[in-house]
Amino acid sequence: MPPAPDPDRVRGAGPVLVEPELKRLDGVVREAAVPPLAAPVTHGSLADIPFDNASAAPDAPVLRRRTAAAGGSGRWSDVPAARFAEEVLAVAKGLIAEGLGPGDRIAVMARTTYEWTLLDFAAWAAGLVTVPVYPTSSPFQARWILQDSGAVALATETTAMAAALGPERDRLPDLHHLWVLDKGHLDRLAELGRAVPDQEVAVRRGVLGPDSLATLVYTSGTTGRPRGCALTHGNFLAEVDNAVELLHPVFRAQHSEEPSVLLFLPMSHVFGRMVAVACLRARVTLGHAPSLRTEDLLADLAGFRPTCLLAIPYMLEKVFHSARAKAESGGRASSFDRAAAVAERYGEATEARQHGSGSGPGRGLRTARALYDPLVYRRIRAAMGGRVRYIICGGSPLGRRLAAFYAGAGIQIFEGYGLTETTGAATVTPPLRPRLGTVGWPLPGTRVRIAADGEILLAGAQVFRGYWDPHAGGLVPGTVDGWLPTGDLGALDDEGHLTITGRKKEILITAGGKNVAPAPLENWLRSHPLISQCMLLGDRRPFVAALLTLDPDGITHWRRMNGKHAVPAELLLDDPELHAVLQRAVDEANRLVSRPESIRRFRVLPGDFTEAAGHLTPSMKLRRAQISQDYAREIEELYAL
Repeated sequence: MPPAPDPDRVRGAGPVLVEPELKRLDGVVREAAVPPLAAPVTHGSLADIPFDNASAAPDAPVLRRRTAAAGGSGRWSDVPAARFAEEVLAVAKGLIAEGLGPGDRIAVMARTTYEWTLLDFAAWAAGLVTVPVYPTSSPFQARWILQDSGAVALATETTAMAAALGPERDRLPDLHHLWVLDKGHLDRLAELGRAVPDQEVAVRRGVLGPDSLATLVYTSGTTGRPRGCALTHGNFLAEVDNAVELLHPVFRAQHSEEPSVLLFLPMSHVFGRMVAVACLRARVTLGHAPSLRTEDLLADLAGFRPTCLLAIPYMLEKVFHSARAKAESGGRASSFDRAAAVAERYGEATEARQHGSGSGPGRGLRTARALYDPLVYRRIRAAMGGRVRYIICGGSPLGRRLAAFYAGAGIQIFEGYGLTETTGAATVTPPLRPRLGTVGWPLPGTRVRIAADGEILLAGAQVFRGYWDPHAGGLVPGTVDGWLPTGDLGALDDEGHLTITGRKKEILITAGGKNVAPAPLENWLRSHPLISQCMLLGDRRPFVAALLTLDPDGITHWRRMNGKHAVPAELLLDDPELHAVLQRAVDEANRLVSRPESIRRFRVLPGDFTEAAGHLTPSMKLRRAQISQDYAREIEELYAL
């Protein structure tokens, strides 16, 4: 392994580039490993973070929360480290006063709010194990997680969430406590805990170590019931400490500008939770945006003005398409397209320079970019608050073109890949050597291996302890000889960058015996402004086909620009002009693959795939079996034509 970098260099002067050690088989890279940048944690836990911050920098604004104001508006107020530690201590004492013991599971069902993070750290300080539940979960889904985890307490954001669980309460004999955050129940807990000495919390914190269980995070369950991933305090610390050191620009002050992150992805997902912990660990100001409604999120971005955001590719695609639609409505579509092409070329030229294969953007390209910056790029940055320099993106591949566009527009994308089982990211774009269109190198301290069948295997200190199984007496191991089989397919290039090519279980095998990975075509089509979702078909069928759903905003804009009447989207399904546009999109996507893998026919569905209908997981992944069942008639008609 390459020698470990100088710690002073890592923490002081800027990011360090530690190239992966590569192993080849028959000339093909089969394994990549990067040594840890952060020393392994041998004692302590996540519960110590608020108190360590309060001791080291009591006045540092570690969080910023939106407070209610007259007239329904609000303002953002800093929460210093010392005050946050006081609040964590008070709530932790309240949990102890309520009789919760070390190791007890406490579930949280809420959107992305300040109270979520407060309760998370308070539970850890009291020696508890937190269990996130998506606020969009059905009563049955929530009951399953509460029942399987053996949760003794539940905190919901709203009374409505609590009431929805009413019919399931008789199946939850272990659930003894129910609190509602909107009703001020955290304040009530803090009041109740006044009689508990501070030392009791200190004792419970003191017995926690890196191997102690911190949380049970349930997978979103694309093929069956969710499984609880047992993540330790050490898993989180290995993940966030190495991420903070690698992503130096995100977590360190740049250009005299203090870093800040506005979190709007679900705290119920390990990605958002991991970044929240990383911000507290690095003392980067963290804010929470609970609403994803466009007007609410834009207001939060404008008020908070973050330097970094978390996003999934779908959101970045929507930002791009919305900006283009706005330009087209104003008669500036051609100007926007030229600006987008300049940004892509600029991003690619910058990438080439960083890899030593080019001299970077030339004078003409720099001039063109400067011309379009106030006209296009600055407006996109303004929609994100005006100060965003970095976006951490995960969940699915972003694509080379869009990554290059954002890089050229002045926003660096750190694309990553990981699972709940790996506490978030296992690979991430290295700041000094990005490879657009890939999900980066192994996170420091991580090894990536490609098995003989193309499956991605992962190893590292952030890999979970196992799957929670109360019927098997605790945990079921999830690794084999230290390697986690991910179920994903991928490839490593000659520098160790990973590209995701699909899922093993989602591989389609046509009647002609051709193996087809759906992901590349689905992701390409999903990035089209008129297409919301796409699912490929073709397993044991004579050819590949696709189900498409329409993007409401994209269709509304297309209808207006083409003089179509304001009719429901389902009445446009047989419109020949719309069909021609979608056919061109399919033809363009088919250029990515061989003819046997290409889409021969497609069907546009009258409605979108939704989580409520059981077609999507809370993290926006397709539930293929359910979609196939619900649209069996449409699928048979596709192949009967």
